[in-house]
Amino acid sequence: MNVLLDKLKEVLYTVLPIAIIVIILHFTITPLETHLIWKFLIGTIIIIIGLSIFLFGVDVGITPIGNAIGSSLVKTNKIIMLVAVGLVLGFIISAAEPDLHILARQVDMVTSGRVTKTGIVVAVSLGLGLMIALGLARVVYNVSLRFFFTATYFLILIMGLFASPIFLAISFDACGATTGALSVPFILALARGVSVLKKNSKASEEDSFGLVGIASAGAVLGVLGMDLISDTGELTGKLEHHVLASESIIGPFVTQLPKVALDVFIALLPILIILLIYQSISKGFSRRAFRRAIMGLLISFIGLVLFMDGVTAGFMDVGSLVGFRVASLDSKAYILIIGALLGFVTVLAEPAVHVLMQQIEEATSGYIKRGLVGIALAIGIAVAVGLSVLRLLVPSIQLWHYLLPSYLIAIPLMYFVPELFIGIAFDSGGVASGPMTATFILAFIQGAAEAVEGANILVDGFGMIAMVASTPLIALQILGLIYKIKSRREA
Repeated sequence: MNVLLDKLKEVLYTVLPIAIIVIILHFTITPLETHLIWKFLIGTIIIIIGLSIFLFGVDVGITPIGNAIGSSLVKTNKIIMLVAVGLVLGFIISAAEPDLHILARQVDMVTSGRVTKTGIVVAVSLGLGLMIALGLARVVYNVSLRFFFTATYFLILIMGLFASPIFLAISFDACGATTGALSVPFILALARGVSVLKKNSKASEEDSFGLVGIASAGAVLGVLGMDLISDTGELTGKLEHHVLASESIIGPFVTQLPKVALDVFIALLPILIILLIYQSISKGFSRRAFRRAIMGLLISFIGLVLFMDGVTAGFMDVGSLVGFRVASLDSKAYILIIGALLGFVTVLAEPAVHVLMQQIEEATSGYIKRGLVGIALAIGIAVAVGLSVLRLLVPSIQLWHYLLPSYLIAIPLMYFVPELFIGIAFDSGGVASGPMTATFILAFIQGAAEAVEGANILVDGFGMIAMVASTPLIALQILGLIYKIKSRREA
């Protein structure tokens, strides 16, 4: 019960800043209809309860499964087995990730089904599974993270040259969305399970980071590959509000529940099957631990159903409506300021960011204070969301104008910072783009894109998660450089 209350407190810190901003906007510059504000508030409460239960279930059931399977894979000493199981597990975990389903739903809705939700989920999951398999092989063969990321992002650059602007934005958004509340704990547990068996403790610590960043790159490759081999033709986008049409307050939540429950069941079923196969072959869990893992999966199912129901039944639609109305005001300064403010408060409230800050402070023996990390990330992500809004207002600015310089700075920086910080920096892209980024802020940006004349909702409405995910690559590597300089002076 204490653990569940801790999770509830974490989620409250994450969701409440967004809710407070919406309420302030409601009573000031963008008043909402009464039934819409009630839908939003009820959705917020359901999201808080659901996400708390889900994260508790992840801790109880899913993380121990990742640890156990990761350790068992290395003990087999069979690289083919390691790669094959990494591929399958990566695909399954990505396909169950709620943030990815939210992004894929938005793509499906905006393109009127021309780019399907299933297509996006499968493409991302294939890319992520492949890169997790290669990432685990990297740990076994001691391949440098510097070399691995350099080669991977060079391939992304080449594929990006041939990709359409629409799919380029979606691919980099998928990079941040696929590493969310479910996949990050599992991937970290898998990496820890593999790396902890290395005899060199320093190498083990370094290898426990980086796999989330590698998985994120796989999501980009998956969507770019989908673009290159598919023929979607000329795409046009329009934002449709399904829930807002109804003035019923409770009705949308009840209507969405069966569909959401079925989607979540299908998403989590492969994890249950993997657990049953693993237990029947290896007997890796004691009877009590096995029952606990099953209970954790059941708790995760209940929490994820509630979370997705709260998101789909009004929360995101209200977010896009608020973005539309703020962007429709005479002064465009409002949309810039509110966008940057949303980015600032969201990252500071994200529980996973606080875990990351603690890890960095411990890894650097207190040289890099957690407060400094928090300020660097908050300012960086506020700027990232602000620049995403600016891209809506200035049609000549394209996403690659931001991303290319960011990665041209981030990749060379790897050769000057300690390897531990490379893994942490690339992992933190997924950490920074949490549930509220994938739900409310994404919807807010798309609503604004619909309102701004000359903006294309398909090209300009996506790409914000990409900006948020790329910010920590530079911010945390710069902190790593500071740590390296301080350490040398101390020595």
